[in-house]
Amino acid sequence: MVREQVRRPSSGFLLLSVFLAGLILVGWFFVHQLQTQSPPGLIGSVLLFVLLMLIPPGLIIVQPNEAKVLVLFGRYHGSVKEAGFWFVNPFAIKRRVSLRVRNFETAKLKVNDAHSNPIEVAAIVVWRVIDTAEALFEVDDYENYVRVQSESAVRAMASSYPYDSHSPNEAALSSHADEVAENLMRQLSERLAKAGVEVREARLSHLAYSPEIAQAMLQRQQAGAIIAARSRIVEGAVGMVENALELLAQKQILNLDDERRAAMVSNLLVVLCGERGTQPVVNTGTLYAG
Repeated sequence: MVREQVRRPSSGFLLLSVFLAGLILVGWFFVHQLQTQSPPGLIGSVLLFVLLMLIPPGLIIVQPNEAKVLVLFGRYHGSVKEAGFWFVNPFAIKRRVSLRVRNFETAKLKVNDAHSNPIEVAAIVVWRVIDTAEALFEVDDYENYVRVQSESAVRAMASSYPYDSHSPNEAALSSHADEVAENLMRQLSERLAKAGVEVREARLSHLAYSPEIAQAMLQRQQAGAIIAARSRIVEGAVGMVENALELLAQKQILNLDDERRAAMVSNLLVVLCGERGTQPVVNTGTLYAG
């Protein structure tokens, strides 16, 4: 495995000054030797000029949050990560790598969740290169590698959770955003570490049932909501009836036997649990047959 080696090369301004001064001196020397018609002097001036021409290829500019990776005769020769104007080996190949924070959104992926329901999911991944040597030499194309591995991590994460939770302690994609994001971050970090990439943030940007089951799942959610609401209404109504009977008994307003108590409970539950307004009925008779 190739490990990053950070280098601090020579100042480019110093070598640029040497280059400009050398050009002036070589030019003057060449003209002087030409006037004196000295072949050895002319050859020497040409050689000095060729040596001076090796300086410009070694001058590089490194922008903030950028690195230049040096490859010399097929071998990694180090990385320059400090911003500035520098001089490096002129025979080295200089490859630029951005160290800025980048983000992208994965495509909408069709995945089966933990309950085998087809869903659509997408995520936003924020990342940056922290090891330039691994990014360039451990994988073929680190940007494409990040995209492919991110989609793989999103698929693996989505298939390990259900879309909706069906028990109080069950984590779900739709209700446990922080836990899902933490799981996705962990899977991305494991996959992208070998490419010298750090994942800064990862969160779901799109979550929905697949179109072919979306309507059925909507009806299922509506039915669940209706059942939950009805259970709450019945629970509240039973409590209200119980309180009413206790107050009637404490204040001795009515002395009800079991049959009349049952009738009152039935009437109160109908009034409290009914969806429509009830119509009052005046009863002038009795519950007992004459």
